[in-house]
Amino acid sequence: MSGPTQCFGPRGVRRGAALTLVFAGVLTAGAAAGALPRDDHGPAPLTTRSVASAVNSDEVTAAAARAVADGKSGKEAAEKVVSRSGDRWGAVYDDRQYAEFQQALDGAYTGVGISARRAANGRVEVARVQPGSPAERAGIEPGDLLRTVDGRRVDRRPVAEVVALLRGDRTEAAEGSTVVLGIERGAVARTATLRRARLATEAVTIRRIGADRPGPDAVLIEVESFTKGSGGKVRDAVRSAPTDAGVLLDLRGNSGGLVTEAVTAASAFLDGGLVATYDVHGEQRALYAQPGGDTSRPLVVLVDGGTMSAAELLTGALQDRGRAVTVGSRTFGKGSVQMPSELPGGGVAELTVGHYRTPAGRGVDGRGITPDLAVGSRAEQRAETVLSGLGTGP
Repeated sequence: MSGPTQCFGPRGVRRGAALTLVFAGVLTAGAAAGALPRDDHGPAPLTTRSVASAVNSDEVTAAAARAVADGKSGKEAAEKVVSRSGDRWGAVYDDRQYAEFQQALDGAYTGVGISARRAANGRVEVARVQPGSPAERAGIEPGDLLRTVDGRRVDRRPVAEVVALLRGDRTEAAEGSTVVLGIERGAVARTATLRRARLATEAVTIRRIGADRPGPDAVLIEVESFTKGSGGKVRDAVRSAPTDAGVLLDLRGNSGGLVTEAVTAASAFLDGGLVATYDVHGEQRALYAQPGGDTSRPLVVLVDGGTMSAAELLTGALQDRGRAVTVGSRTFGKGSVQMPSELPGGGVAELTVGHYRTPAGRGVDGRGITPDLAVGSRAEQRAETVLSGLGTGP
């Protein structure tokens, strides 16, 4: 049975044709800077009742059609209906925004190459700088504090708002447009003018760990998001790892992405079997791993509050089926399914149609996944120790 596979572009969306576990615009609004979800997102669950009574695509389409017939914006009309519906994850995109969303899932975006996060002192700092990006060429480094974006102070703004400023508005966010950043490093403050560029994301990073310690090495596989091809990269990394090496799968800060890629990643560690179940308007469906995965290699999965959506689906599958030890902190709790539908006059509405569950039947939405070993600081070091205790690793 077909399942959540991909996002179609605005002109290719057929109602009911595609599903994706969309993550509240995190990729759409935040891919350019790799932002975490908004700090004020509380894990308020959508119940079965609220989903059943939430707006459906016919209502949104009808509202947009009436607005277009009256010479008004169909997107704005659709947004009003969705905002009143109580659908926490419902969203409306214009054609450009949805095209950017698809490009982000393809692993490309227009931006400056900065990943931002909230620092311990409450300010916004640079978490990562993409190699070869405008940010790297401007000398920006991880740990630098972002003070201003185009003259606007960002110290206490939610990270998602900072990301929006970095991206620019509809007319400013094009390739080649500029953004002026106020940067602070220690006692030195400066400004840097960056020109936005088309960049390719590195969703999967692979490196050896423990080479300086006794015993066999381990392989660290960091998955930032499930863009196209990321599941295959995880599978290939596992297949090419030394036979005596364990795997540390780092899903911290992974905001989700394409469900098919998460299922492919699960298939790297499972020999077939159930990965998750989900419902669409009450109709139950299932997702299965491909046979032939490595079921014996020691595996530890790192998670935190930024682990969302498709990343939670993967975590739940590996945990429920006893394939991995999970280490870190409780995941975000985004377990609802959205379906895209094209709007009259252009644009796309993503509306909640159901929820997914882990192989053991656990609901994730609003609850998250509790790791086997709850760890605050030094989570990676603790995970390496657990991996070593499983029979291999550093």
